[in-house]
Amino acid sequence: MNESSRRGLLKAAALAVAAGGTPLAGARAQGAASWPSRSVRLICAFAAGGNTDLVARIVAERLSATLGQSVVVENRTGAGGMIGAEAAARSAPDGYTLFLGSLSTQSIHVSLYEGRLPYDPVADFTPISRTTVGTHMLIVHPSVPVRSVAELVAYAKARPGELAYASGGNGTSTHICGEMFRQLAGIELLHVPFRSTAPASTALVAGQVQIMFDSFSSAMPQARAGRATGLAVTSARRQAAAPEVPTMAETLPGFEADTWDGVFGPAKLPLAVVERVDAAVRAALADPALAARLTELGLQPFPAGPAEFAAFQRSEIEKWGRVVRAANIKPD
Repeated sequence: MNESSRRGLLKAAALAVAAGGTPLAGARAQGAASWPSRSVRLICAFAAGGNTDLVARIVAERLSATLGQSVVVENRTGAGGMIGAEAAARSAPDGYTLFLGSLSTQSIHVSLYEGRLPYDPVADFTPISRTTVGTHMLIVHPSVPVRSVAELVAYAKARPGELAYASGGNGTSTHICGEMFRQLAGIELLHVPFRSTAPASTALVAGQVQIMFDSFSSAMPQARAGRATGLAVTSARRQAAAPEVPTMAETLPGFEADTWDGVFGPAKLPLAVVERVDAAVRAALADPALAARLTELGLQPFPAGPAEFAAFQRSEIEKWGRVVRAANIKPD
């Protein structure tokens, strides 16, 4: 360290002590003020090509332009998103590691893996900015001779345990959707978990499994290309990008399962970093061009700042805890 830099740090420390703080706090404040001075990584807990990955890349693109430093998506997959989430939770709270958390990693896993999660979705993270809300689509392989949810239910009831549904891993939203379907429809299905949603979707298209609740952005192109049959979406309303596709609730009342994403940092992230990232994400979501791009993917902007996002996360943990307990859903 040169003499000029040393004097700067000593001055920051002295000012912090004079204000009732500590030298360390002063140094952290100075570091946050100059953030970012190098590239930032945005961890995505799911594989490239999936819904969460698409959102991560859109967010990274916009943050890079706003912050003036590259924001690079790092896919850390496996264990239903827990590997990526744990890596983010254990990272240094310096702003150079962010995390695109999801409904699965930050809410559902609390109840599904009660007492066994390698991280605490609340205590180990700093909620920064909620990003999008999306939906899943129920798709089947073209070899399954059905064209509606009602027909699929009848077909499955005639073949108990013979049909398999794929998911992106135990405890993911794709798993929970499959279990909700099985319970509400009163059918027996075999669950086949994959490392992430992208390989699960590949397995369905290949005919290795027959059913999947895939993200709309992945499922709709497959359905339009004839590689899968789209039966319904899991949102409360039909999607503007595919108004001809009914909702699950039109056949099975009460079936609603939106999914969401948001930017988190590790616990104790400096406020200056939180505010800059939140402002950049909200500005991006307010862009009509981006909103139109998201709509095509079956997503909608779903902005919320740190306090609102934290309250929303707590409410989602309670909501999905009730669902998991009521349906007696267990990780395989």
